[in-house]
Amino acid sequence: MGYDLSSLPLNSLIGPLARAEDLLARLDERVQKSLVRDGWTERQNFLDAAAALWLEGELVHTEDLVLHDAHMDIRTPTHELTRAHAVLRARRRILLHPPDWALSCVGVRALRGREGQGGRDAARPGQAGSEPDAATAAAGADDDAGESLAEDTDQADALAEELAEIDAVLARSSRLLAGEKFAPRAADSQDVDTAGQGATAPEALPNSLGLLIRDLDWDEDQRLADWLAVIDRLRGENMPAVLAAAIAWEAWQDIEPLQHQHWLGPLLVAALLRERGKVASHLFCLNAGLRTVPRERRNAPVRTTRLLAVLDAFAEAAAAGLKELDRLVLAKGQMERRLRKRRKSSSLPALIELVLTRPVVSAGLIAAELKVSQRAALGLVAELGIREVTGRGRYRAWGIV
Repeated sequence: MGYDLSSLPLNSLIGPLARAEDLLARLDERVQKSLVRDGWTERQNFLDAAAALWLEGELVHTEDLVLHDAHMDIRTPTHELTRAHAVLRARRRILLHPPDWALSCVGVRALRGREGQGGRDAARPGQAGSEPDAATAAAGADDDAGESLAEDTDQADALAEELAEIDAVLARSSRLLAGEKFAPRAADSQDVDTAGQGATAPEALPNSLGLLIRDLDWDEDQRLADWLAVIDRLRGENMPAVLAAAIAWEAWQDIEPLQHQHWLGPLLVAALLRERGKVASHLFCLNAGLRTVPRERRNAPVRTTRLLAVLDAFAEAAAAGLKELDRLVLAKGQMERRLRKRRKSSSLPALIELVLTRPVVSAGLIAAELKVSQRAALGLVAELGIREVTGRGRYRAWGIV
């Protein structure tokens, strides 16, 4: 698709663009110098991941996401919760890399889950360095130790072979779900030749899987290449960073490169802001801003309306981030008052940092992070005086409200 970047309705965009540019600059400067920067950034990651699923029509509670991230689920994780956690992990991964990594070929491939396609033989049994081979070597060493251990060695060899087969199947399944196509194996080819039409080769599995969950006419690689071409054009144009990000988001909505990872678009748009240096202190929470804009405006048939909607989303998300920053600074000051006349070995400072980085905390989460018992965790919560947010007896959680 072609984007005529020379005929943008600047008369309509200049007002919302100036407001968004100003708020994003103020937010970035304040976060960069704030004492609660790390806690604010981590909380924004959780909130933006939940907002990403909200935009797709799914409700994910932030407290469930926090507990799932800490491996302390109180109920069986849902499909929506695991997808929200994927958004959370993708945000953290982008922040760990240089600003230009996410929009590079390597970064996009990694965020799509295809960075391991080159290592097809890494998990095959019989290869050096794999766990099954280590178990087999250990079993061989035990066999040489004495004839009295022959029976145990045989059992270890059999177990090692079974574990090797399981590891190979799991590795093949992971690459298969990521979209990798496999060449037919020799034994499978012979089965196809001898069995005729009654047998199906393993290489046909990706196509059959695609018929169930993927549109075969949806060329993700080509669509993604088209969107990245728009990004390259935006890099060459002399326009404000926020306007370039708005056009990138609108292009993502129009092209729809990925069928099952549409949530990756706002993260890449935020990465574009980080690459341009407009928001250098954190990864901007575009999903949280889009959540405040009505769906009719976000999906309007007129391009100008969609651009105005995303500019308003930038402004609303930045304004909400400033308010959250003020709230955390105030809460940190109030909690630190309780540290007076405390011994240096007290766990209250660590609890304050934990509360600042998590929207909610439970007794189990506090005990695991601070390396104390749950009884001691309840005592620390009582001393700190944070508010309970669940209101239930069997499961209790606390947070800054």
